[in-house]
Amino acid sequence: MSIPDNDPVLNIAVFALFVAITLYVVYRASTRNQSTSDYYAAGSAFTGRQNGIALSGDFLSAASFLGIAGAIAIHGYDGFLYSIGFLVAWLVDLLLIAELLRNTGRFTMGDVLSFRMKQRPVRAAAATSTLVISFFYMLAQMAGAGGLVALLLDIHGGFGQALVIGVVGVVMVLYVLVGGMKGTTWVQIIKATILLLTGALITVFLFGKFGFSFSNLLSAAADKSPLGGELLEPGGSYGKSETTKLDFVSLALALVLGAAALPHVLMRFYTVPNSREARRSVVWATACMFVFYLCTLVIGFGAAALVGPEAIKNAPGGENSAAPLLALNIGGTVLLGIVSAVAFATILAVVAGLTITASASFAHDVYANIFKRGKAEPASEVRVARMTAVVVGALAILGGILANGQNIAFLVALAFAVAASANLSTLLYSLFWKRFNTTGTLWGIYGGLIASLLLVFFSPVMSGAADSIIKGVDFHWFPLKNPGLVSIPFSFLCGFVGTLIGRSKADPVKHAEMEVRSLTGIGS
Repeated sequence: MSIPDNDPVLNIAVFALFVAITLYVVYRASTRNQSTSDYYAAGSAFTGRQNGIALSGDFLSAASFLGIAGAIAIHGYDGFLYSIGFLVAWLVDLLLIAELLRNTGRFTMGDVLSFRMKQRPVRAAAATSTLVISFFYMLAQMAGAGGLVALLLDIHGGFGQALVIGVVGVVMVLYVLVGGMKGTTWVQIIKATILLLTGALITVFLFGKFGFSFSNLLSAAADKSPLGGELLEPGGSYGKSETTKLDFVSLALALVLGAAALPHVLMRFYTVPNSREARRSVVWATACMFVFYLCTLVIGFGAAALVGPEAIKNAPGGENSAAPLLALNIGGTVLLGIVSAVAFATILAVVAGLTITASASFAHDVYANIFKRGKAEPASEVRVARMTAVVVGALAILGGILANGQNIAFLVALAFAVAASANLSTLLYSLFWKRFNTTGTLWGIYGGLIASLLLVFFSPVMSGAADSIIKGVDFHWFPLKNPGLVSIPFSFLCGFVGTLIGRSKADPVKHAEMEVRSLTGIGS
């Protein structure tokens, strides 16, 4: 199926306008990017409200805007469970992570984990997990750009989609090279505002079509869906067997716990001046996402009612085409052009946030604190961060081209599962367990990281299922598509056992200092 009356010129024009405006904003914001604090944390100059909106912009990726709307249109109730998982995750951030992390560290997660541990091995482990998580998350966004381009810009063929992935990657690297964290934050704020306004606009249009009655909308969606009334009931996607039910529990665990350990989310807490603003950031981010996910509920069922699940499945983007097809249905080519631009802007902004996180982790944790043993010049550290951004961007472009057309949802879920497995246990142990030591930290990070990657590799996601990445072979032995149910508890166990048997002893003085600093902010 192709989209009738689609105007690629208009779509490209709207997207180019967004890029031009945001690049100008990034350039203006970059005038004070001289120190490491300016480049990594925007000089901690943003307010809680500004950083909260930017946090929502960093978190609301193409998977949220296009993937969840499509999942709701096709699977109904079970699709909306993704929204609930993403939203509830911020309570974990608010209650356990945001304030303590802001008070304890300076630029990266490695600052917190190495505060009372041996610096070099712990920073190396933290940088490794950050780079792996960022790469997989970035891969999903870049591959999403290629998969969506056939639908949004009417470009068919591998070369055209590869070219678009390359353009997105180059612009993203420009944001990071020129603007650093300050410029990237303003891009996130602009993108989040546009995304929320677009979602609200489509939602209002939809309600108008159904007499401002949500019941009418749901009835129309159920009537057009092959599932009928089951579209509005749980179990449409995850209730088919005991394995799929366990798979849902595993996915939910990864989504709820993963957000509190995503490196690009954690790094945002350093862009505010104190812990109070860090808490306000999470409240504002949660409020923005609450509004947005309510809009996706209406958009998803609206797409089911007006476009139909069969038309969505048969479109070039599959489930991801639900929101664009709906925009074309209710607003014509102009609204489709806006949705197209918002989709690509979403990918662009999220990848920029991931790039600066990965480059900061390598430059600060590896170069400055491992190679230079904490004596690196600020100018040279920023230069290494910029060089790393170019390398990371090139790898993301190459990976996105290779992964184009693959299972994008798996890559996003993998990033969440790896983050929850490798990072969350060590963060919580570091902040709350007095006895926790270097051995426990290394066991927790590497144990969770290796376990999650191995379980995914030997799961139906890679082989043995109709939608597996590697076709025609079957080497899977782990039955679940998401490893979170096993790998997350395993990482906590590794951290606990490693601490008990490790020869390195916890430093009570450093723990007391960390406790006072994390709870009061003194010395942060």
